[in-house]
Amino acid sequence: MMNPKTLSEAKLIFLLALALMIASSPVTIAQQPARDFSKESARPARDWVRDAVVYEIYPRAFSQQGNFAGITARLDQLKELGVTVLWLMPIHPIGYEKKKGSIGSPYAVRDYYGINPAYGTKRDLKRLIAAAHRRGLKVIIDIVANHTSWDNVLMRNPTFYVRDARGRITYPHDWSDVAELNYEDPKLRRYMTDMLKYWIREFDLDGFRCDVAAEVPTDFWDNARAELEKIKPDIMMLAEAHEPALQVKAFELDYSWPLHAALTKVLQGHGKASDLRLEWEKELSQWPGGSLHMRFSDNHDERRAIARFGEPAALTASAFVFTLDGVPLLYNGMEVGDTTESGAPALFEKLPVFWPIAQRRPEFPRFYKQIMELRHSSTALRRGSLKWLKNSDESRLVTFMRRSPEEEMLIAINFSSLPVSATLEDIAAPGFTDVTPDIGPPLPPDAAVPERKARDRSITLPTLTLEAWGYRIYRRSSQGRQDAGGRRQAAGVG
Repeated sequence: MMNPKTLSEAKLIFLLALALMIASSPVTIAQQPARDFSKESARPARDWVRDAVVYEIYPRAFSQQGNFAGITARLDQLKELGVTVLWLMPIHPIGYEKKKGSIGSPYAVRDYYGINPAYGTKRDLKRLIAAAHRRGLKVIIDIVANHTSWDNVLMRNPTFYVRDARGRITYPHDWSDVAELNYEDPKLRRYMTDMLKYWIREFDLDGFRCDVAAEVPTDFWDNARAELEKIKPDIMMLAEAHEPALQVKAFELDYSWPLHAALTKVLQGHGKASDLRLEWEKELSQWPGGSLHMRFSDNHDERRAIARFGEPAALTASAFVFTLDGVPLLYNGMEVGDTTESGAPALFEKLPVFWPIAQRRPEFPRFYKQIMELRHSSTALRRGSLKWLKNSDESRLVTFMRRSPEEEMLIAINFSSLPVSATLEDIAAPGFTDVTPDIGPPLPPDAAVPERKARDRSITLPTLTLEAWGYRIYRRSSQGRQDAGGRRQAAGVG
């Protein structure tokens, strides 16, 4: 009989051998099936979120002053433009240690409870928010929860940061100017949640845009959202991410990055217009039912759309963004055709938007003013369903219908530098009116009849003829749709 020590050694040898056999065995243990988010429902969004036009503001660049007062002074213009939600890029003090450029990145935060002194004071921020609220505008701020500057006040808590095998604090990706936070520490989670609550409670903010949200644990956001709603239920949260789990509980909106990438490829001649539909359908098949996505062609991380696509195609991109389902984004300066860069390395400097460029590109403010008026007046564009329509030139032409109980909006966009003529399939043409933004100079009151006729757009549906980068938007009331359907039946068309 073996003594206990020998028996214990034998057991250890047996267990080691068993573990080795399992590790080297070609038979794999069945894994749990991946979570199918398409069978779940997205967090419901309030009407003001669904109806929103988000306007991103880089306070440093928005005005020559580069502060909150410079934004407050232009609130009436933003209201008149048609935006409804102001997103302020990070407003906190910027770190000095390992900073990039002459000023540093606003995403290298030194104190989550502080205000960047270059922007003003807490009183100035409260004045901006109150003035926006009086005009019916919502205000959200950027929260950088994944990382901090290297001289952040949290550095006195050594467990708050991710460390490598040698015990050194690490940084995410190639972002050497920031240090990565450690969400395995419950005290850090508590600190960050309390910080979010502070900004809602003390400043009456309307929510947050959350930087690289997918790199922070989803359960942190879920729990934080629940606590925030106890203070102010009527908020919105926008995730800078494209991750379906985030939209089940915590976020109303995410970034439609893949669609943006497809849009860029198409406009630069590296893809077909039909790729946009494929990307949209892929997103729909993988996300929780009812998910909302922020649609965009430009933001502070990108080269300006006007530089990437050219002047006419930049408006083509926005025609798509503002008529697709979801919530459109306008980045400060787009409305005047500004080309001032703000992505890295420009992000680390002070490069104000050159607002007077509107004099050289008057079609830009005309377009954005009209497209937002059209969106605000249309339940189909804000909340309607979307159906893609087949046409005879789908490599260049995108056609789709937005539909609500009150109306239909038919959208056709030419994503090429050449004119296109095509035919829509299975569309009853009668009843539509052309509501496309007219971005030409206003006609004088005494304009001659030929001049006026030249500006008229005849409706030839189901045939479409569009100029290079052209787009058309047609509206039909529900009564017009019924009348058209009756005519089709009378003509023997199914």
